[in-house]
This record gives sequence, C-alpha cells and structure tokens, in this order.
Amino acid sequence: MTAETGTTDSWLLVSDIDDTLTGNQADLERLWHQLKTAGPHLKLALNSSRPAVSVDQTLSEYFPDDFEPDAIITGLGTEIRLGRLFLESWQSRFADWPDGEVRAIVRKLGYDAHDDKFQTGGKASFAVPGKDGVDAILAELRSEGIPFRHIYSGTSDLDILAPGAGKDAAMRHLASHLGIPMERTIAAGDSGNDLALFEAAGKAIAVGNARQELLMSLPRDKTYLASAHHAAGVLEGLTVMGLLPQPAV
Repeated sequence: MTAETGTTDSWLLVSDIDDTLTGNQADLERLWHQLKTAGPHLKLALNSSRPAVSVDQTLSEYFPDDFEPDAIITGLGTEIRLGRLFLESWQSRFADWPDGEVRAIVRKLGYDAHDDKFQTGGKASFAVPGKDGVDAILAELRSEGIPFRHIYSGTSDLDILAPGAGKDAAMRHLASHLGIPMERTIAAGDSGNDLALFEAAGKAIAVGNARQELLMSLPRDKTYLASAHHAAGVLEGLTVMGLLPQPAV
C-alpha cells in the first residue's frame, strides 16, 4: 500500500493496534491479504498511543513481513509518519510547545517521567499514582500558563499533550493530507482510548473483544459491532460495509 493522494472514492481505515489488530496472527494475515488485494481505494493507517519506536518493534516482531500501511499515527496523535518520514506539516505544530518545561515542573513536584522512548515532542508522560497528584500537576501547569490537554488512564499513567494533539486530530490531518473526506474514514478499535476516533470518523468498527468502556459510549448510529475478535473483527466489519469482498470459503 502507498500513501498517494486519495481520489473521491477512496476510503481511509484508521485502526488501533493493541488488541484490535493484535491477538491472532493468522487472522491478521488474512486481513492484510484482503487489504493488499483491495487496491488503492482503501488506505490503511495505524493509530497507537505508543510512540513510534515502540510501535516499530511490534510491527517487526508480530506483523506479516510484507506489512506496509499507508501511514502510522503514534504518540497519542503527536506523530504522523508516511513511509519512513514524519509528516512535517503535523510535527511542526508542536515545535514550540514546552515539553521540556512540562517535564521539569512535574519532576520538581516529585513524580517520575516514563522512559525517554515513551516521550514525543508534543507529549510528556509520567507515572502519577492517585488523582490528588494529577490535580496538583494540572494546577501547577495552569499557574505557569502552559497550554495543554491531559489523559489519565489506568492507575498511574498521566499524559500531558500539546493542545492541538490527539488521536482524532491526527486522523483529521492525515485524511486532509491524503485528500479523503472525513465521511469516508473508518475507525477500528477495542477500548475507551479509541472513543475520540469513533466520534470523529465517518464509520467505525468495534471488534468483538471490545471493552465495555467503549461499548457503553460509542456512537451506535455509525458503528458496526463485530462478532469476531481482533483482526477478524476488522475484516468482518469491512466486509459488511462492502469495502472488502466476502472471503473465500
């Protein structure tokens, strides 16, 4: 697959990786085979909370040898890569955001940053157990006049983002770059972390192993609820939508 500019009949599939495409390698192989034979009308972008270096490791160790998506969105929407090159029109938006200052402020408050490989130019990530600590950090950042968004997940993961970043914002930028209207985008995912994608995309696929946190909040009018799990669920959804042919029995 190649990241050429889309045509008016092109579609863009933006899929989460962990527990959406991963989970069953044989099903992932089948999905990739179908996507390869679909032609240029259906483009594929991966969208992960993890930074590029971590995603690349998963791609090399788990995905088919010839797997080649049209784009990869990483770092909670702070990185967009086409092939091996980052999309400068997106990366430049975060060049002036003071991520180093954010890290210094949080460290001064006594909280540890995650390893460098989990940081990006538009995202600063920390281990902060407890809401009281999160509230103190956010209050200090506001008092310093630093613009930001934040995501607190699990029991201790705090991500501070540049205000224009996010999985959904990155998807919109990529679709515009490829010349594909948002009504011809499809989000695929399994968790509440993917909800913003589901809300922004024209259509959505919730795989059969989707968590309740996503199922309870997703936009039902445009979401296909697959019965199959992981990559097989994505394949099921694309087939029902008529974007891939029925697999041979």
